[in-house]
Amino acid sequence: MRDDGYEATQFTGDRRNSDLPRLLQGTTHLLHSIPPGRRRSRARQLSQRDRQTRHLEWIGYLSTVGVYGDQHGSWVSEETVPKPNSPRTEARVQAEQAWLDFGEEIGVPVHVFRLAGIYGPGRSVFDKLAEGTARRINKDGQVFSRVHVEDIARVLEASIARRARARSTTSPTTSRPHPGDVVAHAAKMMGVEPPPEIDFEDADLSPMARTFYQGSRRIGNALIKSELGVELRYPTFREGLVSLMPRETADR
Repeated sequence: MRDDGYEATQFTGDRRNSDLPRLLQGTTHLLHSIPPGRRRSRARQLSQRDRQTRHLEWIGYLSTVGVYGDQHGSWVSEETVPKPNSPRTEARVQAEQAWLDFGEEIGVPVHVFRLAGIYGPGRSVFDKLAEGTARRINKDGQVFSRVHVEDIARVLEASIARRARARSTTSPTTSRPHPGDVVAHAAKMMGVEPPPEIDFEDADLSPMARTFYQGSRRIGNALIKSELGVELRYPTFREGLVSLMPRETADR
C-alpha cells in the first residue's frame, strides 16, 4: 500500500494510536469498512477527535444485507426495517446508527452501503472450482444476493460525486440465484463437472458459514439507480462470471 503512495496504520479503537490523528488531519472523505468490534463504536471513538474531523464532507460505511435477517425469500428494499437475527448482524445495525448519528452531530452526509456477497478477481467461484473447494449446498428456498467489486467501487464514486443526502442507505446487489446455480453455471463455462449437491443438513460447515444460511431474502436496489444514477455493470452473476472467466477457458 505504501508503495502505491498511500499511508496506512492500524486502528483497533486504541486512542494511543499516535498515527491516526496525523493521518486524519485535513481528511474530507472517510470510508469505513471495519466490522463492528466488542467495544465502543468506531464512530464514537472518531467523534472525540474533533480537530481531525472538522474538514469532513462525506462519510461512507460499508455494512451488510445481513441486517435484514431472515425474510423467508421475500423482497426487501432500502426502506425495510432491519431484522437482525444474530449478535453479528445486531452489531452491524448498531454501527450503522452510530455512523448516522455521528454524521448528524457534525453536519456531514453519511451513506450506509448494505453490501451483498462480494465477488471479483481472485474471489470468485472460478477460483474455488480450480482449487477444488467449490460446493453446491442445497437448502430449500435459499437465495443469495451478490455484488461485483467493480460495481461497489462505481456506487461509492457516484455517492462521493453526488453528495448523497444526509441520511441514506443503499443495497448494491445483483441477481438472487439459488447458491448452487452459480457453481453449476461456472463449471459449465469451464467445461468441468460441477461438484455434487449436498443437503444443508449434511454439509460440514463452520459456525460462521452456517450463519449465512440463516437468512434468505431478495434484495432490491432501486436507490442506487434513482438516487445515485448507477446502472450496475454486472446486473446478474452471468455477466459477472463472463468478466472473470479464466483466460485459458476463454481461449478454448
